[in-house]
Amino acid sequence: MQDLPIHPYLYDFVFTVTRHAARAVLAFLQRDSFIYWPFLVSTLIIAMAAWRFGYARGSVPGTGTWREFFQRYFGRSLWWHPSARVDYSYYLVNAVAFPLLAGPVLFTDGAVAGWLDRLLAPFLGPGAVSAGTAGVEAKLAYTLVFFVTYDFGRFVAHSLLHDVRFLWEFHKVHHSAEVLTPMTAFRAHPIDLAVMAWVPAVATGVVTWVFHRFVDGGIGFYTFLGLHAVMWAFNLIGNLRHWQVWISYGATLNRWLISPAHHQLHHSAEARHWGRNRGFELAVWDRLYGTLCVPANQPETFKMGLGDDTDGRWRSIGRLYFWPFALAVKRDVVPRDVVPRDMVLRDMVLRDVVRRDVVRRDMVRRDVVRRSIMLETLKSSLSPWERVGVRGPQL
Repeated sequence: MQDLPIHPYLYDFVFTVTRHAARAVLAFLQRDSFIYWPFLVSTLIIAMAAWRFGYARGSVPGTGTWREFFQRYFGRSLWWHPSARVDYSYYLVNAVAFPLLAGPVLFTDGAVAGWLDRLLAPFLGPGAVSAGTAGVEAKLAYTLVFFVTYDFGRFVAHSLLHDVRFLWEFHKVHHSAEVLTPMTAFRAHPIDLAVMAWVPAVATGVVTWVFHRFVDGGIGFYTFLGLHAVMWAFNLIGNLRHWQVWISYGATLNRWLISPAHHQLHHSAEARHWGRNRGFELAVWDRLYGTLCVPANQPETFKMGLGDDTDGRWRSIGRLYFWPFALAVKRDVVPRDVVPRDMVLRDMVLRDVVRRDVVRRDMVRRDVVRRSIMLETLKSSLSPWERVGVRGPQL
């Protein structure tokens, strides 16, 4: 009996799904995963060190025992919170769905460099020889420039997700988390993930093309265990961005590097924190863009989530996938009693402007009164001749 032609496609589909599911389950063994086991171990060690020697335990008298540490950061209220349980199931589903849905439209920095070379080669002529013999200085420069450019690309992509209303509806999926665990990093809509992949790939692709064409066609950056060396180092603490262990770098470093506390403030449901701290490793982009919010050394208390009264309504995989499409097209799919976050933010800005204007008018009135009092005081100290502007008799 002849096999039906649909069988090969079905086999390929089942194999692909199984492969992606297996990669998700065994992610702790994969070097390119955020939850690669060395990163998990470093996360625990740094968290325990911050609890023992840093500010993570706070300044409340009588606190700071290891029992409290494990209750606070490994307790059921955190890891089995309804929001966290959604993260686990969403992680498994998205690990299969994202490669199938977005895989065909993703590209790498190498692809961008190749496109640029084919596009500009007729005008620029042949590039550098692919000798692969670049010196230490050139390779180090490429490693550092690639890292800075990649971090800038992620900041730009993240800002687009916050500032473009259509994209914000998809980024809401990530910000709808009510508690933070390392698995929250994977709570992102496929469109969110695609934007976060496209923009850095374009940025680093330009850098790769420049170094390949004008320095050495075979140049590469320094790696450690197969990953970019600098990014591998930052990944040692990366999981703490999505774990509620408070780690701040201090007043000086907080202006240059994004600490886990920076990103926890980014997830705050309080309006004063909305859109702040969009960077990943370097804080300079937020400083230039005006979105930096420097955390205190001591733990700050705030609620996690969107802060628009929809918190607690994103606890299903279906809503995480399909609500953003409905919200992007039709703004009133959320129940009428829920005030959209952007309206709240706009009202707060308007109130702030009005408040500043009122204060400004009050200051003007106070200045006029103060000036009048000063003039009266000055006049009272003058002689009758000086008060009327006439020079009095000389002694």
